[in-house]
Amino acid sequence: MPSKDKKKKKKDSQLLIRIDKEMRNTFIELCEQHDSSAAKELRSFIQSYIEQHSHTEG
Repeated sequence: MPSKDKKKKKKDSQLLIRIDKEMRNTFIELCEQHDSSAAKELRSFIQSYIEQHSHTEG
């Protein structure tokens, strides 16, 4: 995870996904309960996935 000292990168791209409405609503509700946002949690998941899998790529 980047340190707070580094400049934040500009978010200039979007990822469009289609999911079940009930799943979306549940996810958003859970994010709100944990004082977070869906976008923040998805970015965090993507970053973790990249870190976890990038070292295995040749």
